[in-house]
Amino acid sequence: MDEILQQLEPLLLGSVPTMILFLILVLAYKHILHAPLLKILAERRQRTQGAVEKASEAIAAADAKVQEYDAKLRAAKAEIYRARENRVKAWATERESSLDAARQAARERVLAAKTALDTRAEVLKLEVERGSDDLAADILKAVLPNSGNTLLAEGSR
Repeated sequence: MDEILQQLEPLLLGSVPTMILFLILVLAYKHILHAPLLKILAERRQRTQGAVEKASEAIAAADAKVQEYDAKLRAAKAEIYRARENRVKAWATERESSLDAARQAARERVLAAKTALDTRAEVLKLEVERGSDDLAADILKAVLPNSGNTLLAEGSR
């Protein structure tokens, strides 16, 4: 075993400067490269998370605006439908009033025509009655030429 230790002694002594250099390199790596690299990665992660948060806030704001626009659109459509319904009601009311006016005018014309017919019928009835007296006198004259005159004269007294 002594022999093995004696053979290892020069190897160990020769590796001491390599170990020291390795430790210096590890320390230099930590201070020069690793610490700034971790710092940059942390900053990058923070920026990425900030961007993600901003993006999700922007998405939430866009969703809110979409909902607001949808509500406004629904309200506008409802207003349009109400206005259309009011126009239809106004048109129906106007049509009904026009129909009522036309019906009333037709009733008045029918009544005027009926009155005119009644008046004309009365006039014609009177003419027929007057004509019937004249006709009766003419018939009597034709049937009874002499006695008709005396009957007529007696009838007029």
